[in-house]
Amino acid sequence: MKENLKKIIIPIVCLFVGIIGTILVYKFVPQNLTTNTKNENVSITSNDSLSESIKKVYDAVVVVQTYQYGTLYATGSGVVYKTDDKYGYIITNQHVIENGSSIKVTNNNKESADATLLGSDQYIDVAILRVDKSFVMATATIGDSTNTQIGDTVFAVGCPEGINYQGTVTRGILSNTNREVTVSLTSGGTYVMEVLQTDTAINSGNSGGPLCNINGEVIGITSMKLIKDSAEGIGFAIPIEAVMNAEQYLVQGKPIERPTIGATISAINNTSTLRQNDINISDDISTGVVIVSTQSGYPAANAGLQKGDVITKIDNYDINSIAKFRTILYKYSIGSTITVTYIRDGQTKTTQITLNKGA
Repeated sequence: MKENLKKIIIPIVCLFVGIIGTILVYKFVPQNLTTNTKNENVSITSNDSLSESIKKVYDAVVVVQTYQYGTLYATGSGVVYKTDDKYGYIITNQHVIENGSSIKVTNNNKESADATLLGSDQYIDVAILRVDKSFVMATATIGDSTNTQIGDTVFAVGCPEGINYQGTVTRGILSNTNREVTVSLTSGGTYVMEVLQTDTAINSGNSGGPLCNINGEVIGITSMKLIKDSAEGIGFAIPIEAVMNAEQYLVQGKPIERPTIGATISAINNTSTLRQNDINISDDISTGVVIVSTQSGYPAANAGLQKGDVITKIDNYDINSIAKFRTILYKYSIGSTITVTYIRDGQTKTTQITLNKGA
């Protein structure tokens, strides 16, 4: 009898306690400690938007279309960097306009104009175009890539995949500031370019467009020519300082004046050329470039260099290929004096060379 009574009383007591407890919590616990399940409008703002910086350069970027006898041959991007009383001037890549018979540019108003090629250079992969000033919507501000650091925010503006995606903006960081990339030259051979590396998306059609810093200043000109198909998240841009050094010649229609030492050189592993010229290189020498011949009256001959000498350094730069030799040599101006380190008959020597104007 007692057991049956317990079975009835205990549940009743528990229910009563639960009810009393609920009432007490509701009455005495502050409402702000309870969970609010209502949906609320939350405003989120970004403090790192690039919109104002993009506006500074956006309307200065144009589509560049190259034609061969009326047929579209290549498409890239370009950036208007200056104007005068009559014309606007556009930077793009040399490989975008090479082999073209005519060039057309289109601005963000979808207005098109014929462009005149003033000059181009395959080594730096830069070309300068000219258009009527009335076509120009805006001009970009030229920045300074030497003030940038790895990890800085950068963005690109261009026309990936052609005019249908005109005005595309992509964003990333500066991945490296002095990357060396070997490129093939139109005239044959190779050249080592020193470029900016970024993870900013750069696709076909972006070539010739600007890479900008967080202030919207142009610090480089992007180039698809420098990108390998097997790499993802790796893009390159020509530093704006190299571009503007070339611009001073190209805008006047002049070829860029580059120095020469007045010598024919060969790769150290080009056994065929060395054999044909009766040059024997010790197996102990694994780096450098070999002088095959020198031209009388030119710097190499004047400095005492001769056939069979192996050049291993220019000043403090190591030389390990013809492409690197050319790249380092072209860092200097005509009339500059350089120190050349070379090996002759197993001995390391140095000589001073004053550079002449190249052909």
